Amino acid sequence: MDYKPQVSTVKPRLIIHGGAGNIRPETMSPEKYAQYREALLTIVSQTDAYMNTPVYSKTASPQGSYPSALEIATYAVVLLENNPLFNSGHGAVFTRDGINELEASVMVSRGFAKRGVGVTGLRRVRNPILLARKMLEQGERDLTGRANLGWSKADQTSFGPDPSPEDLDIPSAQGHTLLHGPSAESLAQKYGLALVDPSYFYTRNRWDEHLRALEREKTKAEAPIRSFGSATWSPDEYLPQGTCGAVAMDSEGVICCATSTGGMTNKLTGRIGDTPSVGAGFWAEEWAEDGDPTGRVQKGELSSWKSYLGLPGPALEVGGALRGFLGDCLPSPYLYQPLAPARRDSDLVTTRSAALSGTGNGDSFLRIAAVRTVVGIARWGGVSVTEALRRIAGRGGELQKSAGDRWGKTGEGEGGMIGIEGVVVKDRASGQVVETRGEILQDFNCGGMFRAWIDDDGRAAMRIFDGKKDEEFPGRKSS
Repeated sequence: MDYKPQVSTVKPRLIIHGGAGNIRPETMSPEKYAQYREALLTIVSQTDAYMNTPVYSKTASPQGSYPSALEIATYAVVLLENNPLFNSGHGAVFTRDGINELEASVMVSRGFAKRGVGVTGLRRVRNPILLARKMLEQGERDLTGRANLGWSKADQTSFGPDPSPEDLDIPSAQGHTLLHGPSAESLAQKYGLALVDPSYFYTRNRWDEHLRALEREKTKAEAPIRSFGSATWSPDEYLPQGTCGAVAMDSEGVICCATSTGGMTNKLTGRIGDTPSVGAGFWAEEWAEDGDPTGRVQKGELSSWKSYLGLPGPALEVGGALRGFLGDCLPSPYLYQPLAPARRDSDLVTTRSAALSGTGNGDSFLRIAAVRTVVGIARWGGVSVTEALRRIAGRGGELQKSAGDRWGKTGEGEGGMIGIEGVVVKDRASGQVVETRGEILQDFNCGGMFRAWIDDDGRAAMRIFDGKKDEEFPGRKSS
């Protein structure tokens, strides 16, 4: 069932990430920090301009229509996929066999029949996130049997053990949520998406990481336990085991998460991670609640990113988005005033929505269904998504606990999440909007997480570490 809050317009919000793991200030040069800083700020700024630019068409209103959450989030991820600094698309990591196998997913809080989809085992799709988006957009037609992109060779029933994508019988995505390898690539071809030679994904930096990690693994038996390393993780070097992603809220209050990755450095060929797996690496949901169960917590405990600098715990950007949702009765698009004095919980009904994208050690995310668990705690436990996120991805949370005594030695449990939570509180009797809240969310338990967002004042902000370390990073102010 879809819960559709009656809102006229919402101030769009955006946050992106580019991976998380054993990222430490002492092993990152000022030049490398500056590269990440410029890339993250450029991508989030370009996406901000895109999501705030109206599109005019014959079907749009005279004021134009703004991009949807799905369009915004996938726009950002395409930029991340095209940037070799990040582990997705051009710049994806290699498997142990020296192959690039890519994965991607999208999910929306409402508005599409399939809600969420994933693709995996891709070797030729230039931008995997666009394949996931197409599958989501075609969902209604697929589920009702009205989609037929063309049969390849309907008179044949078998093509041998390793058919090419052109040979497979793929009329559409059908009712499927997750597709792998040649089948997914055949679908991409029929959607008209760009396919490339596998060499497109190669970068010298990722290849060198691949070779160094394999060599390190050969000698690990001779290393002391405190410096344990494998081909997928090292205590001395950041080997990408995370993903790229974006979470966006559009002017209709819909939230979308989009995630894309090359997987873990030197993973087994054929390995499927959390990124395409619904509930493990991504999730989006909207639901209704009686009263306003998180209201008192929200008002009493939330703080801005500035107050977070240098402190442990979740990083949270709050303010303008708290007044982002608007009721039909409000006179101005981006102003909010309470319609009445405080009401009792029994007089209220609340619509909450959330979407999150994870990054880090994907096998750990899979073991605890990490991202869906966050939203489940928030929905069924009556707490804010901020608090639920801290319990899973924060320091000492369930992701870290899942590693047991291997924490800090194998890369297990390391990671973080970004997200957005929206809240619309209404008077039960009249249906009028009483209060609105919206939050940009981010938390991680490891050395760092590459991330950027648009703050309350409309400015691009970025962090890699815990805030204070970023402010003190050598060369940062001049970069």
